[in-house]
Formats: sequence, structure tokens, C-alpha cells
Amino acid sequence: MSKIVRRLLAFPKTKAMNLKYSVGIDVAMDKFDVCIVVIDDTQSVVIKATKSFVLKKDYKPLLEWVKKHQKENLPLCFTMEATGNYFEKLAAFLFENGCFVSVVLPNKAKKYFQSHGIKSKTDRIDAKGLAQMGAEQKLKPWQPFSKNIYKLRSLTRQHESLTKQKTAISNQLHGQTYNMYEVKEVIKQLKTIIRLIDKQIDQVASMIAELIEQDPELSSKTKKLLTIPGVGLLTVATVIAETNGFYLIESIGQLISYAGYDVIENQSGNRVGRTKISKKGNSHIRRILFMPSLNVVRLKVTAFKLFYERLYERNKIKMKSYVGVQKKILILLYTLWRTDTSFIPDFDQVIHKKEVVPA
Repeated sequence: MSKIVRRLLAFPKTKAMNLKYSVGIDVAMDKFDVCIVVIDDTQSVVIKATKSFVLKKDYKPLLEWVKKHQKENLPLCFTMEATGNYFEKLAAFLFENGCFVSVVLPNKAKKYFQSHGIKSKTDRIDAKGLAQMGAEQKLKPWQPFSKNIYKLRSLTRQHESLTKQKTAISNQLHGQTYNMYEVKEVIKQLKTIIRLIDKQIDQVASMIAELIEQDPELSSKTKKLLTIPGVGLLTVATVIAETNGFYLIESIGQLISYAGYDVIENQSGNRVGRTKISKKGNSHIRRILFMPSLNVVRLKVTAFKLFYERLYERNKIKMKSYVGVQKKILILLYTLWRTDTSFIPDFDQVIHKKEVVPA
């Protein structure tokens, strides 16, 4: 018997010690599924319990159930996915009760599931995957939106909703003018609705500006982002609100994926298909960046205009080139926010870094 084998056999055998309890929660509209796992010093993940809860205002039964299965006094973490608004009340409740809560972006959770060969998708499987993710990784603690940013998100989304309503009513009015017989009563009502929506849009825009101005930190950083020619207050407010001041964003790549600007390639063997963005991300951000991408090129902002021309020279598709400009604007907004600086025309050296260290 070799010395190495004898040494291994002589090594004292100790019982594996539990290191962490992890609770994964998959939140739906009217219920949420929960899974509790334990990870030990052998890196084994053991499922302790699973359960479904009906979504109510009182979340105390969840904490009572978790404590019932927490046999040892070990660190406890909760992991959820940032999908819609459904998770927010539960996450805030856990946060207020002193729990360690992590909220991961959907694309990050999806990539984790794929790396572990999780192909099926059910609420219970997602809860188990999130629990395992929380157990194995050192995730960033979540904190609620600040009151002002939360209000800002509600206002910017209301502005978007009103704008869509106005477009729909305007199209209806346009169609009425081409009818065989004009119905004046209907046309009058449609015009009245459009005037009302216009008034509400102006009111919401004023509220957005007032809210930002009242918050010193938000106002200071917003003014620096507005130094980009062609980018307006509504654009900046929407991007800030939808990313919670870029709180969960740790890199440019993650930001691009979160907004749905990540590229999907379609290539196999000698066949080269169409390359496009995934659009599996925050649609509010992509929508609000459309007009600024046209503005910066029209205003001949050097970096953007040259970038657009290079893209158009390569693909000969205007809209695809403007999408590239949208992505570049988003990266710049992220960079200026994190570094707390104003726009500098020659910024290419900054925005092409893979990561930006928070200020």
C-alpha cells in the first residue's frame, strides 16, 4: 500500500456539515411555489421541502413554514426572479422582516438553468432551480426601489400607455375620414378623447420632471445624462426607472441582455442565416430609445453618426443600423450614470470596456 493511500485512509472521517439554507420562490399572478434546499460541505444540494402558497396580502405563513423546516441555526437566503411586478410585494415583505433576499434577472436565471441541464419548465422546477442557484452562488442582496424611482417607473409607464392609446384613437379617427358616410358624432367623440389624452400626457410629463427635480441625487445624475444631444428627459427617466438606477446591472453585457439587444446568430455549416437581436428583454427600454437613435444621427453627433455609417455600410439595412445606435446610447447612459460624469464627444474608449466599476 502506497504512502498516499495510507495517508488518505488515516484521515479522520467527519460528518458533512450543513453550510446554508436556500429558499427558491417562483412567483406567479395568483400563487407562488417555494423550495427549500440545503448545501453541505460536500457541495451536495439536498431538497428539504416544497410547497405552493396562494398569493395573499399576508405572507407570514411562508416564514412560519420556512422556520419549521430550518432545523439548524444556519444562514438563510431567499432567491426570486425579477418577472413583472408580482415578486415585489413578497420581496419587500421578506426584506422588511430582516431576510437576505436576492432577485436575479430572468436571463441570468435562464442561463444558470441551461448550464445545469434543466430543460423542463414548471413553477415547481423553477423554484427548485432558484433555490439551488441561491445555495451555490454568492448573489447580490436585493433592496427595494427607492420611493422616487418606483414612482418614476409608474409615471413613465403611464406616459407610454397614454401615448399608445392616442396612437390607436388617432388611427381610428383617420379611418373614419375615409368611410363611405362620415358619422360626425363618432368623429367628435374621437377628437374629444384625443384632446383629453393630450392633456393627460402633458400632466404626466410635468410630474416626471417635477419628481426628478425634487430628488437631489436623481436630479444631478439626470442632468449629466441629458448632456447627450438628442436624448430627452423622458428617455433618461424611462431607462433609470426600468433598471432601478442600474442597481442589478453588473456589466455592459448583462445590460444589453436585460434590454433584449443581445444578438442571436443563425449559422450552421455553410449556411448563414439572418442575425438579429433577441428582443427577450425589457421592451420599455427598446421602445424609448427608438427616437433618440434617429436624433443623434440627424444631429450629426460624431460618435453615433460614424457608428451608424459603419453599420449601414456593412449591412445596408437602415433599421438594423439604428438598432445598433440604440444599443450604443444605452451603454453610454449606463457608463455616465455609474461614473457620474457628463457626456464627452470622444467617449469610445470608455463605452467599449467590458465592465464598468460602480462609482
